[in-house]
Amino acid sequence: MFQIRSRAVPQCYSHSMATPTRTTPAATQRITPFLWFDSNAEEAVAFYTSIFKNSRVGLISRYSEAGREHHGRPPGSVMTIEFDLDGQKFTALNGGPHFKFTEAISFVVNCDTQTEIDAYSESLTAQGGKTLECGWLKDRFGLAWQIVPAILPGLLKDPIKCGRVMAALMQMVKLDIAKLQAAADGR
Repeated sequence: MFQIRSRAVPQCYSHSMATPTRTTPAATQRITPFLWFDSNAEEAVAFYTSIFKNSRVGLISRYSEAGREHHGRPPGSVMTIEFDLDGQKFTALNGGPHFKFTEAISFVVNCDTQTEIDAYSESLTAQGGKTLECGWLKDRFGLAWQIVPAILPGLLKDPIKCGRVMAALMQMVKLDIAKLQAAADGR
C-alpha cells in the first residue's frame, strides 16, 4: 500500500512537500521515467551514468525486423536501455525524431553542499548544455534539470524567511547555499 502524508506548505513554495510512506516494502520501483531520444540513447546513458554515483547500465533491448515498417530502425540497433542514476531507475528509448524534451518535465538533484551543486551544474552542462535561471539547466540532449540545495524546503517553511529566500533565489543562475542561508537569516 502507498499513502501520502501532507504537510502545510508555504504559499511561495510550489514544490510538493508531501512525504510518501510505504506500509509494505516494495520489491521494485513503481514509477520509472521513460526518456525518448532520437537515436542517441546509448550516448545519453553513458553521459548520465558517468556523472552520478551509484549508477549502472542494465538491460539493453534491440530492434528486430518485426515492426520495421513502423520503427524504421535497423535490426540489432538499440531500442531501449534500462539504467540507474544514484539508485533511481530510468529507461531510455531510441524512438526517432518525433518528440523533444521540454522544461515541462525536469529532474531535481538535491545537493548537500555547494561543491555538489557546482559539480553537477558543470557536468550536466558540459559539451553543449546550458545554464538557465534559478538552478535550472538543460543538458546537451535537451533534458531539463534543477540543481538545488537539499536545505531549500527548510529555508522556505517560515513565511517571513520565505520571501527573503525567494527574492535571493530569483536573482541567481546557479543556486548558492551560503547566499540563500544568509537571506533566510536576514543578512
